[in-house]
Amino acid sequence: MTQPSDTRAKRAALIINPVKNTGADIRAIVSELCAAEGWEDVLYLETTVDDPGRGQAQEAVDAGVDVVIAAGGDGTVRCVAEVVAGTGAALGLIPLGTGNLLARNLDIAVDNPEQAAKAALFGTERNVDVVHVKVDRAQESHVFLVMAGLGFDASIMADTRDDLKDKVGWLAYVDAGIRNLGGKPARTRITLDGGETITRRLRSVMGGNCGKIMGGLEIFPGAKIDDGLLDIMTVAPHGRLGWFGVVGKLFARGKGKDPSLEYFQCKSAEIQLDEPQEIQLDGDPLGKGTHMALRVDPNSLRLRMPYGKKDPAVVTNPTP
Repeated sequence: MTQPSDTRAKRAALIINPVKNTGADIRAIVSELCAAEGWEDVLYLETTVDDPGRGQAQEAVDAGVDVVIAAGGDGTVRCVAEVVAGTGAALGLIPLGTGNLLARNLDIAVDNPEQAAKAALFGTERNVDVVHVKVDRAQESHVFLVMAGLGFDASIMADTRDDLKDKVGWLAYVDAGIRNLGGKPARTRITLDGGETITRRLRSVMGGNCGKIMGGLEIFPGAKIDDGLLDIMTVAPHGRLGWFGVVGKLFARGKGKDPSLEYFQCKSAEIQLDEPQEIQLDGDPLGKGTHMALRVDPNSLRLRMPYGKKDPAVVTNPTP
């Protein structure tokens, strides 16, 4: 007996950060694309200062939509993904932020909202990892999709001027980086997969789920968003001149013997600091803390992206 096909019209939810104004009418773009395919009316939700995406994502999931589109920066995407992961709904992106790191890793158009919307609605779908993070042994966890960090990198995010971001884009991070070069290393203890503790004096510890940042620089060589692994990078330059060694090893994709930069892979990690340091998740400053626990949740998020061969530096299977 032939089973009846699912003829239910599909529906999308659009969660948009209204502060991110690109000049394009994102709501009209998504509504017109959905209407042309016979989809139901779009569920349109805006983020707020008090709720940057989690409550809106829960409302979308409860409404039973097929795809939840996060239109904003990496912070908006992270908050929406935190709720959507594991629900069966797909996540799509329309990047409207400054960094747009997840979109850049997945070849989602960062300067063409219509192309990004088409990929979010009708593109290919991958199951990707998310990383759960607990700060200072909190009961509630957050997630990230690209990278997290304690120390120097998080200080950059916390100290980046919003007015400068509006004027020069990602170069505002360079300005903040230069102003934070002179900090002191912190005694850090790192435990990977419950093994022996590694002790270092570090300026920064970062966890990566995928490896690329602006300009295509791959700061986590070999990191793939669907491999079930977390990549850990430690940064320990010796004085200001030691940053040249860090930069050199980054451009060499981690090759070389310079101890200022080390890499590890694991499924879980625990990081303990003697002194509080700034913490960031996907570019969102979370304030200071002394402890961070990270755990990979493999293939727990359905993510929409453009059709076409994927970069093997980002996914384990580069075919569509």
